[in-house]
Amino acid sequence: MERTRIAVAGASGLIGSALVRSLTADGHEVVRLVRRAAHGADEVCWDPAGRYVDLAGLAGCDAVVNLAGAGVGDRRWTEAYKKKIHDSRVLGTAALAETVAALDRPPRVFVNGSAIGIYGETGERVVDEDAPTGHGFLPELCVEWEAAAAPAREAGVRTVFPRTGLVVARAGGAWGRLFPLFKAGLGGRMGDGRQYWSYISLHDEVAAIRHLIERDDLSGPFNLTAPQPLTNREITAAMGRVLRRPALFAVPEPVLRTVLGEMAGDVLGSQRVVPKRLLESGFAFAFPGIEDAIRAA
Repeated sequence: MERTRIAVAGASGLIGSALVRSLTADGHEVVRLVRRAAHGADEVCWDPAGRYVDLAGLAGCDAVVNLAGAGVGDRRWTEAYKKKIHDSRVLGTAALAETVAALDRPPRVFVNGSAIGIYGETGERVVDEDAPTGHGFLPELCVEWEAAAAPAREAGVRTVFPRTGLVVARAGGAWGRLFPLFKAGLGGRMGDGRQYWSYISLHDEVAAIRHLIERDDLSGPFNLTAPQPLTNREITAAMGRVLRRPALFAVPEPVLRTVLGEMAGDVLGSQRVVPKRLLESGFAFAFPGIEDAIRAA
């Protein structure tokens, strides 16, 4: 990939910070979107809630990557926090898409984050990008989130939606909470453990996003998950093996629902998602198996 100028929103998050490190290490010029006055040529001021982006700051960018959004698992889903989750994604995406469309020389590609939550509960049914969307807060949020990118797509900018699964990383996301529990010998399945978790290593997540940036023939939704989703029971057993700790504890469903509230449905729900389009595009996973992904983290 030749040296390019790439703008990244959400550059301080789990995936965004890893992407910035990867791009910078390879000599690319990275411009970070910040919610304050820009302090240099490598920063662009924006206000997602106010749907404002400094137009001049994105001039000359070859790609714009939007990974911004309030953490879905950061706290209990009160109505106020659900609004924050929604607005941080939908309004921010709309602001960036409108700005991209208004540029005299738009970027080659607009990569806008999304999630496998768009499919809702799938049980044991294997789903790919052709599956219908689900019902409920997360599926409906993801539909609106992707739709907000319409101005960029309508302006002729190649638009890609990486629908990310559960990212296996040492810090941040679901695994950032699991690792300390398992290291303390307190890990185990959640609920009955039969629900499918569609995971991806942080390394492969970043590599897949870069793959989507680089390939001019790729657009639309791509599931960013490992090829073989596993059950929660299988994943927690693998955690115990890799960390050499017992995985005997189980958190009953009623306890999860009491502690997590509505968000428990996301933990107990089953999503058996496969990356059909990503594999068809020739992408090769470095850590496709769960034990390799855990070790990599």
